[in-house]
Amino acid sequence: MERVAVVTDSAANLPPDVAERHGIHVVPLTIVWGDETFLDGVDMTPQEFYARLGADDLPVSTSAPTPEQVLKVIDGLSGEVDAIVAVLLARELSSCIEEFEAVQQLRPEVPLHIVDTRTAAMAQGYAVLEAARAAASGATVEEVIARAQQIAGRVHILATVETLEYLRRGGRIGSASAFLGSMLQIKPIVGISPGHGSVEGVARPRTWHAAVERMLRLMTSEVGGRPVHVAVGHGAREEEALALAEELKRRFDVKELYTTWFTPVMAAHTGPILSVSFYTD
Repeated sequence: MERVAVVTDSAANLPPDVAERHGIHVVPLTIVWGDETFLDGVDMTPQEFYARLGADDLPVSTSAPTPEQVLKVIDGLSGEVDAIVAVLLARELSSCIEEFEAVQQLRPEVPLHIVDTRTAAMAQGYAVLEAARAAASGATVEEVIARAQQIAGRVHILATVETLEYLRRGGRIGSASAFLGSMLQIKPIVGISPGHGSVEGVARPRTWHAAVERMLRLMTSEVGGRPVHVAVGHGAREEEALALAEELKRRFDVKELYTTWFTPVMAAHTGPILSVSFYTD
């Protein structure tokens, strides 16, 4: 049986216990806050990040793992497995894939395969998780890659944010930039369609409640009555996230459900946020 390891980056937002349970190796991205740097999810928790975000005016940015950081994980695995599949954040949103490609050049003897999910957060996380499940079942490396690509090509993410300012500052705003000129008081809904790779503007509700209800209606139009895998992601919106998770269970045939904090490296580009990532079998 072929031994396949699955690697991802911390933007996938996988709950740590889920990553550990499925043997997923997570390479952290980096948060740069003024003159300080923090490894995502290692040196700073989401709760610490959001507490500081509301009180600190210093600029916040992020960076992809360095080739050295990637090598540390890859070299640790190369003698233990037959192949490594890295299921990563969209190329349009980060240079993470480029750093893994640099490692492919540095270690051409290592069977490292890269999957661009063309998405982020738990939409990416579900592609990672399904790749890991396939690997654990004894799938070949080609089958693991195909499974990751299949899910990445089906999973949707919708999110409502307090403001588009964080997306604008980080250059990740995509077509949602069309919303910036609005003078209305809105709680914009943005999303990443399967295979799209960048953030799109979806709707402009005026209240948080209306935004959540609109996301649920949009999800209904995609899911219909089919069983659904769904993850609720949030940044500094834990109570709303738990309520949304309960509403999802009430409205849909939920096959799998996670509730996660947005990891700091993602939160740096979104600010306060509530999201749903979902796909059907």
